[in-house]
Amino acid sequence: MILGISFAEAQISPGDLTSAHAHLEGISNCTQCHDIGNQVPDQKCLACHDKISALINEGRGYHSSEEVRSSACIDCHSEHHGRKFDMMRFDQETFEHQKAGYVLEGQHAIIDCRDCHMPDFIQDPELKERKATFLGLDQECLTCHEDQHQGSLSANCASCHDYNAFQPATYFDHDEADFALKGKHLEVDCIECHPIIEKGGQDFQQFAEVAHGDCIDCHEDVHQQHFVSNCTDCHIEEGFERFVGDRRFNHDRTGFTLKGRHRAVDCFSCHQKTSDPLAVFQDQLGVEEQNCVHCHEDVHDGKFGRDCAQCHNEESFVQLNSMDFFNHDLTDFPLVGKHIEVDCKECHTGRYTEALDFAECRACHSDFHEGQFASPPPGPDCASCHQTDGFEYTTYGIREHAETDFPLEGAHLATPCFACHLQEEEWVFVSMSTACVSCHEDMHKEVLDSVYYQPEGCASCHSTEGWASIHFNHDRTQWPLEGPHQTVGCAECHFQYDSEGGLEGQLFAGTATACAECHENIHGDQFAENGITDCTRCHLPNEDWYPELFDHDQTEFPLEGRHAEIDCAACHETLIKEGEERMQFKMESFECIDCHL
Repeated sequence: MILGISFAEAQISPGDLTSAHAHLEGISNCTQCHDIGNQVPDQKCLACHDKISALINEGRGYHSSEEVRSSACIDCHSEHHGRKFDMMRFDQETFEHQKAGYVLEGQHAIIDCRDCHMPDFIQDPELKERKATFLGLDQECLTCHEDQHQGSLSANCASCHDYNAFQPATYFDHDEADFALKGKHLEVDCIECHPIIEKGGQDFQQFAEVAHGDCIDCHEDVHQQHFVSNCTDCHIEEGFERFVGDRRFNHDRTGFTLKGRHRAVDCFSCHQKTSDPLAVFQDQLGVEEQNCVHCHEDVHDGKFGRDCAQCHNEESFVQLNSMDFFNHDLTDFPLVGKHIEVDCKECHTGRYTEALDFAECRACHSDFHEGQFASPPPGPDCASCHQTDGFEYTTYGIREHAETDFPLEGAHLATPCFACHLQEEEWVFVSMSTACVSCHEDMHKEVLDSVYYQPEGCASCHSTEGWASIHFNHDRTQWPLEGPHQTVGCAECHFQYDSEGGLEGQLFAGTATACAECHENIHGDQFAENGITDCTRCHLPNEDWYPELFDHDQTEFPLEGRHAEIDCAACHETLIKEGEERMQFKMESFECIDCHL
């Protein structure tokens, strides 16, 4: 019996399984790998080899590469060839590592596979226990290599190093660091600024957190804190011996601000030139800015005191100040308004002590109005209308204008002077017309009948309160205004507009008075007589347009009994005729059956 079973298995199984799959031997385990009537599907392989399955799902590793993913597992890993058969058939010498998602470059291309693929570098505890596995490595440099920087720099080693050698750091660019190298710094060996110290019991070269905010973080302060400024105010990286402070040093920090010509003076014109770093620029300490005679000769021999800055400035000794310090109130002409801003030499063309005529404005100022107010002579002085705060402002106001031939009223009160008096860039104040059309356009010219409108007589309808304020008496015409017509603006009936809303024309004489000329005829031709619908036969010009004049008893169907109580719409239906919705008032028949069923 036993012999028969063994013979049957031999007939079914093509051979022994490898040692890795030996636990699946036996006819009862065939379906662990095979589907009946099918070969070995990938799903059953990956159900056991879950690490490979996870990598494929994540699109990582050799088995997710385009060349391999299209193949079935059994194409490369066949079985039933005996216990010692090598299912992997993995040739390390010819393996194309780039298909695993990691290209070997530089030193990585020549080292042995097991220098990297070893349990010490695998994080997954299950894979770590697998013998001779190539799974479980990540691509981070620090997985295999020791962190020489001990966490002080980025973990992205490839941002500075290549795969050929750890030194030099091929990709490192000092210009991208917080301290770009310039001048002599380009020649200094790294170790000079980045020392090797002991950290964590190991030699450690310090690259991060190296102080570089000031030169004296690395260099000796040969001036021993005589200067509060940065070294770069006077020195540059090309060489300490090169002095550039005449262009860059901020002298304001010394308490002596350089202004005017002082800014152009060479430093050693004031300071003693010395190569002693402790004595340089120390010879003028404590000199105040106002003490000009410490350096300059007093050509006035002390007659005006030592405060030279009252009259002179640093721009030029011969160029005097505006003399603002002088109290002009002590003279017969105190300075007020714009006179305060005027340079002394504008008025004092000679010596300051020479007397000036200041009785009238015209003694200094030209007549801007070119004699318009000169009659009768001598005419008013400028001060009659203007103040010293500015000639463009005037004290001549509404009260003064009321004493002229044209008192200001209504909207004219808010009109600025230039709107009337500035004509073609010239100011005109005398011999001006007071007619409306001298300033305003006559838009009704040759349109209105002279019966209602005298030539250029705007006041016939308008007032100075506003152009829209109209007081025309329509009763003077053949069409007196009644009801709501009294509230309609003139333009609603008398102005004609184009399709874009622009004024196209005006119509006063001959304006149509028929209702339908302005209002929509909602009844069509139901009430037309001789082709004309006279709305006034039923309606009055009231707000609700109710047909107060309509008498149903005058029609062919006088209302009696209940008919007198019902609403009009109960009998007069709304119909659509010729594409328009209208209420039917003209009835073709008055038989009871026409309305009642």
